[in-house]
Amino acid sequence: MFKDHPKGLIVLFFANMGERFGYYTMLTIFVLYLQAYFGWDASQAGRVYGFFLFGIYFFPLLGGFISDKVLGYGKTIALGCFFMGLGYFLLGQPGMSEWATYGCLGVIALGVGLFKGNLAVLVGNLYDRKEVSHLRDAAFNLYYMGINIGAFFAPHAATSIRNWLLEKDGFTYNAALPELAHRFLRGQVDKTAELQALANAQLGTPVTDLGKFCTDYLASLAGSYNAGFVLAAGSMIISMVIFLACRKFYKEADIRHKDKKAEAGAVEMTPQQVKDRLVALALVFFVVIFFWLAFHQNGFTLTLFAKNYTVGEVGRLTFILFDLPALLGVVAAVWGVVLLAGRTFSGKMKGVGAALLVAGGGFAYYRASGFRADGNPITAELFQAFNPIFIVFLTPVVIGVFTMLRRKGIEPGSPAKIGVGMFMTAIGFGIMLLASSGLQSVHALEGGVSPELVSPYWLINVYLILTVAELFLSPMGLSFVSRVSPPQYKGLMQGGWLGATAIGNLAAGFIGPFYEQWELWQFFLLVVVLALVSFTMVMLILKKLNRAISS
Repeated sequence: MFKDHPKGLIVLFFANMGERFGYYTMLTIFVLYLQAYFGWDASQAGRVYGFFLFGIYFFPLLGGFISDKVLGYGKTIALGCFFMGLGYFLLGQPGMSEWATYGCLGVIALGVGLFKGNLAVLVGNLYDRKEVSHLRDAAFNLYYMGINIGAFFAPHAATSIRNWLLEKDGFTYNAALPELAHRFLRGQVDKTAELQALANAQLGTPVTDLGKFCTDYLASLAGSYNAGFVLAAGSMIISMVIFLACRKFYKEADIRHKDKKAEAGAVEMTPQQVKDRLVALALVFFVVIFFWLAFHQNGFTLTLFAKNYTVGEVGRLTFILFDLPALLGVVAAVWGVVLLAGRTFSGKMKGVGAALLVAGGGFAYYRASGFRADGNPITAELFQAFNPIFIVFLTPVVIGVFTMLRRKGIEPGSPAKIGVGMFMTAIGFGIMLLASSGLQSVHALEGGVSPELVSPYWLINVYLILTVAELFLSPMGLSFVSRVSPPQYKGLMQGGWLGATAIGNLAAGFIGPFYEQWELWQFFLLVVVLALVSFTMVMLILKKLNRAISS
């Protein structure tokens, strides 16, 4: 996959993967930590979560300004690694006050802002040389795959640490216990039968002091989340070491426009060219707001649909997709098939492929043989793993398709790919329109589970199509910003792309209440219409965007 690419891409790929592993490890347990430690309800924790995410995507504007005008890209990225690691580490310390927690979140958001957009600038700068410029889109696809490898493993790592530390203290995780324990300690539980039963089940013996049990359980649970934050800090250290130790591979890309001017090596744009490019970027930023509005329903309304309208138990074969060890076995087997079938791979690589096929397939079969023929439980959270694993699988396929089209001279430009991504987003939510047809509305359920449940393959297929849409749009958007940004504003414009993402996140929450107020099919029809409007806008301004690339 990395053939013909600059070696610096590999360095930035792994630096990005480590940073994203740390970030998503923290994000997986963040709201749960707030509820377990402070006793907050979902509404209060959700407000803090929302403001934090908004800061995560708006601080890159500051990071872009600092890199463009003050420190340069490499130093700004390294400083971002430091702040993220510091924030995660401090958040991992027991006994943090509410305001100290807010301070930690601010430090983390600042670190992400210094890191995220500027690393994308370095990726783009690697492809400013004419001999590799045609690989820019493929490079951002690979870079994006690194993000999602980290995102895929992070939730499993955070959950495993939590369960391990709880078990060391003699407990197991129960989602109902934190709220009940806090309410009991605040004197808000009149009938203790439910808490008593859960406590007895935890310790395997009648619990005589419920107050001590609640205190011990909450302390153990919060401590397990603290350990997850420290793990995130460790991941940031590894990411920073990779980035700094391998600087020689991307050194040529770590140079700003004003540094090139000082060396008389910069190509100057006319004021009109700068204006045209900034206008084109602003148009793209506006369009992608609609994509993120739709796409980020995955953590909101699609998760609620999984919870209330999707079957909670599946058969042996389907459960392979929800069981991490079995799924990794399948992944290994599939890669084995790819290596065996590839014409360009050496005999040694084909041997590796055969080993992966046998070992991965055998392990997946062994694992699946222990599943029940029917009745294996799945939860709504597990659907979140499909997007990153699909990206890992599909990135090589998408790159291969683009490479084939480029060789035939018919590869679409980045703006057209963005348009295709929006159209596929409409198709994905069109499937949800079909899946929800005839189901009761949310307000009719009154918080319960629908009497009519649908197959999980509806959602799995939606995630598959949305992943393809994301691969056409998000990496291509990063590539477009890298290609079109006026040299003196590269960092700031990557921050602008992430700022548009932040607005899309807010908009995703803004339309969320309609999910509860309308019929289900009406809500998903709204998302389809918004995606189609965005697609139409891209097509209408396509010539203008393509001119910005060539100017």
